[in-house]
Amino acid sequence: FGAINLEDIAAPKCFEIEEALKETLDIPVFHDDQHGTAIVTLAGLINASTVTKRTLANSKIVVIGAGAAGTAIIKLLHKYGVTNIIAVDSKGIVGSSRTDLNNEKLALLDYVNKDAQGALSDALNGADVFIGVSKPGLLTPELVSTMALDPIVFALANPEPEIMPDVAKSAGVAVIATGRSDFPNQVNNAIAFPGIFRGALDNGVQKITDDHKLAAAKAIAALIESPTADEIIPSVFDDRLVPTIAAVIR
Repeated sequence: FGAINLEDIAAPKCFEIEEALKETLDIPVFHDDQHGTAIVTLAGLINASTVTKRTLANSKIVVIGAGAAGTAIIKLLHKYGVTNIIAVDSKGIVGSSRTDLNNEKLALLDYVNKDAQGALSDALNGADVFIGVSKPGLLTPELVSTMALDPIVFALANPEPEIMPDVAKSAGVAVIATGRSDFPNQVNNAIAFPGIFRGALDNGVQKITDDHKLAAAKAIAALIESPTADEIIPSVFDDRLVPTIAAVIR
């Protein structure tokens, strides 16, 4: 085998399996549900922040869902330079005041605002960005109204997102992305991983690093020359994706 693409393994096993394989093998191992999602999410956020005239690194970002995808998104955003990230799980904000955190969520405290506490409603007060990798219907118009002006929403639960695009726009959301192909701005892992593996195989890369993920996200974002509210992420059918991403995996 030249590489291994892991798919559909839930947290926390996904973290353990990926790390064990990476330590054992001298070929690239990449868990798509974690890192593919994170890369495409960051690419979309880079362009969404341009559309809404924000600096992403200075934005307040709330991530609901602290499993495989949520954890990877948070870590990549932190690597990009975002300093104000609040993680939320089914019991509320993931912070140092919680006494029920497992090892994976305790480790997540290094990447988030660990002093924050409360519920999703507390987290969203004044937030610039909502990223959902959780379940349908969690983001209501009332909650959107407490966010910053012209907020960005990535509602990635499938098949039904945390908020439907028409409802989000009516509530004042400036840019919305989902995981669905029947709406604009689909966050699809297949945008990222073929180019990443092509580059790794072509260039003899043995491990996919955080720097590779960051470079891939920036390369994907750059393919949209003039981002708009309905075009912040390239189509999965864009022929430029694989060679463009492969070129930065070295």
